[in-house]
Amino acid sequence: MIRRNTPTKEAVLNLLLNSRKALSHDAIEKQLNIEINRATIYRVLNRFCEDGIVHKIVAEDGKQYFAICKKCENPQEVIQHHFHFRCLSCDTIECLQVPVEYSVPNGYEVQNTNCVLTGVCNDCS
Repeated sequence: MIRRNTPTKEAVLNLLLNSRKALSHDAIEKQLNIEINRATIYRVLNRFCEDGIVHKIVAEDGKQYFAICKKCENPQEVIQHHFHFRCLSCDTIECLQVPVEYSVPNGYEVQNTNCVLTGVCNDCS
């Protein structure tokens, strides 16, 4: 589906493209230089997720972060099946570029993963 481009969509997309880390809705709202309704930002973010432009990361505290996975070779393929790392020191969330091994009991079929590993990142350690 072709979606109409709006100043709000452009502002949110540019912010995510220029960010080195995943951003929460609150961080996006604070960093935007234009007045935008809170609900509009949620709609834009959800549409970006639906369209495969960004992916949503739910941290262990339930807070949602949004990111364009810049390092992923094929974002459409890995959006649902890669892991993230949240640094407890600098509070950044990034996509992990190496596979993380996991297993599930026999009879279970994994269709989606949402995993955030927490600890101290390479820059902070």
